[in-house]
Amino acid sequence: MTLSVSSSAFAAGQSIPAKYSCKGQNISPALAWTNAPAGTKSFALIMDDPDAPMGTWVHWVVFNIPATTSNLPEAVMAGAQLADGSLQGKNSSGKQGYDGPCPPSGTHRYFFKLYALDTSLNLSSDSGKEQLLKAMQGHILAQGELMGTFSK
Repeated sequence: MTLSVSSSAFAAGQSIPAKYSCKGQNISPALAWTNAPAGTKSFALIMDDPDAPMGTWVHWVVFNIPATTSNLPEAVMAGAQLADGSLQGKNSSGKQGYDGPCPPSGTHRYFFKLYALDTSLNLSSDSGKEQLLKAMQGHILAQGELMGTFSK
């Protein structure tokens, strides 16, 4: 099953506005999703850049997003826990929260990958992408992604 993931800030496959990057305010874009399957208990989000020179760079990790949620607003605050109980894990910069596009050269692709899960995860906010992927194994009901590009 596929989740439909979109943003009011940019269309799929299009350029992410500078506002959401290291060249601008470095705030997260608004995201919305539909088509969550029955039995969804939580959502998880991973934003990464597979075009980074040293291997995939993780820009954002969010998990235990309540099943009743269908969007994340613009400018989600940094920190371990959000008001709705969602947890933000560590990105490749070692921080909890969003870290916008900032490629050293060229145009990079940024994937916002959303997962509908049949459970809430027993992970701490010190967890990163690898721990999240491992914890999600066997619990993914549906997934979807939104890809945007950015160059400085």
